[in-house]
Amino acid sequence: TGTSVLICIRQYFVDEDDTVPQKVVVQKNSRRGVHFRRAGPRQRVNFESDEVKACIVSCGGLCPGLNTVIRELVCGLAHMYNVNNIFGIQNGYKGFYSSNYVAITPKTVNDIHKRGGTVLGTSRGGHDTKKIVDNIQDRGINQVYIIGGDGTQKGAYEIYKEIRKRGLKVAVAGVPKTIDNDIAIIDKSFGFDSAVEEAQRAINSAHVEACSAENGIGLVKLMGRYSGFIAMYATLASRDVDCCLIPESPFYMDGEGGLLQYVERRLKENKHMVIVVAEGAGQDIIAKSIPASDQLDASGNKLLLDIGLWLTHKIKDHFKSKKMEMTIKYIDPTYMIRAIPSNAADNVYCTLLAHSAIHGAMAGYSFTVGMVNGRHAYIPFYRVTSTRNKVKITDRMWARLLSSTNQPSFLRQKDIDEAREADRLTNKPPLPPVANQNVAKAFDQSVFCEI
Repeated sequence: TGTSVLICIRQYFVDEDDTVPQKVVVQKNSRRGVHFRRAGPRQRVNFESDEVKACIVSCGGLCPGLNTVIRELVCGLAHMYNVNNIFGIQNGYKGFYSSNYVAITPKTVNDIHKRGGTVLGTSRGGHDTKKIVDNIQDRGINQVYIIGGDGTQKGAYEIYKEIRKRGLKVAVAGVPKTIDNDIAIIDKSFGFDSAVEEAQRAINSAHVEACSAENGIGLVKLMGRYSGFIAMYATLASRDVDCCLIPESPFYMDGEGGLLQYVERRLKENKHMVIVVAEGAGQDIIAKSIPASDQLDASGNKLLLDIGLWLTHKIKDHFKSKKMEMTIKYIDPTYMIRAIPSNAADNVYCTLLAHSAIHGAMAGYSFTVGMVNGRHAYIPFYRVTSTRNKVKITDRMWARLLSSTNQPSFLRQKDIDEAREADRLTNKPPLPPVANQNVAKAFDQSVFCEI
């Protein structure tokens, strides 16, 4: 079976000169721009099947599709390349030096894609580059597959640099995971479609609650610490949402054109409304009335104030002062959404990501894998960790949302100017640290820089 799969792969070898452009919409006189190596099987590989000793680790928060990626990494290595030595690292980065490695086979992972979460366990933090690489070296691991978000990919880059420093023949492959869809460069993260689909259930419930009460309001808080993609796409898909608030688009509560005035007007017109808010929205205005916490979680993220509860109390107080009857129901489905299995579309996407990661690692590259403009590509770690993917409020997709909800933008001219300047700066390509510019040209930092 393994031989027939290898023969099939050989029919579809990717040419070494194939590249994927970061930008496909350009002007007539634009420079060539940044290109990445196209992902896929290579005719020449850097590892023999019997010498491969691979390990897989999942880090950070839960996300639909984690088990699918793990399953397809194991099955892909075993079936496409006849690799037999595959190990799971338990409970995130700290598992490299505090837990036993678990041998995994296609048989042991056969049905895990039907379950949410990760069979390997996960945790935040615990990254100790020296300890991790010591363990990789001691155990003779030569392929490391790291599934995780922005912080995890930064950790993967540190592991890669330490491996290069020691001159080890080890490939490091990152599979980006973030339910917020805030990883830069790539089109979208796995699990995002599943999250948007599940968010519909919460929005539908909020809509039913709102419609069933006099002046009913359904308020749904969705994930999105820095980026409001889930809130935006769930709103566009629902068509029952009257207002969507995200971190990228500032809003204000009181006065002419404020949120409270809009809520009041909407209730007078429709007798009900649904509000969707991303968890990172409005943190600046909450901080004015509630002392902000400087505490960080294990991943180094600042702990957020609960925008959903704060909005609920603010709206209640406003209508109480107006002596106007209303009912508000607050729904927070965060952990329900994170814990579901991936849907059909994400299962396919997870499979393609895992297979692309395997092909790149077998060729000897180190990279983060992702879809760029519809094509799978190998992206240098520093490019996906140097900035975040955010909703562009000057873009047409946000304009489509405003048209769908018929909400005001809540923006002042100053906010629009700041957003345009942020977009301009985001479009500047990042450079690797000076100390690593020579490394960036190495075979496993697979990028074609601007010319």
